[in-house]
Amino acid sequence: MAKVILYNIARFAVLILIQTFLFKNIGYYNLASPFPYILFILLLPVGISNFFLYCLAFLIGITVDAFYDTLGVNAAACVALAWGRILFIRVSLQTDHYEKYVTPNWGTVPFRWYFLYTFVLTLFHHTILFSLETFTFHQFHYTFIRILLSCIFTVTIILLFSLLFYQKKQR
Repeated sequence: MAKVILYNIARFAVLILIQTFLFKNIGYYNLASPFPYILFILLLPVGISNFFLYCLAFLIGITVDAFYDTLGVNAAACVALAWGRILFIRVSLQTDHYEKYVTPNWGTVPFRWYFLYTFVLTLFHHTILFSLETFTFHQFHYTFIRILLSCIFTVTIILLFSLLFYQKKQR
């Protein structure tokens, strides 16, 4: 358990640093912006309490907001992502087959489930994030393209990170 806590503290710090110093400056004509910091929320243990999950999601979102000079948009999207994660895991994963402190990553769950989990929750996060950022339906097509391209970019980076830190099947 202490090992899981240390991994998550290190993951939090590394993802915040990478997000704010590297990925903040990467983008494709303001259409595709990567947000791999959500990987922290996605890789939290399956058996984490909902209250603690919401607190950690708010903490990482407000930290990114502090570096991006946004007024709580990332925090709101991260808390919504935490809610979506709870719902997705409850509906699609049989948690009694997994230990309480297992993280849902490539080595512990099937790849198809992991890809669907990452894609659906990233799409949900980006929809909330960009909808709150624009807060209008005036240029809906532009916002929709931005959501899709950013989602594809973020999922690609998350899968590359997962491949980079892939461990042999633990099941």
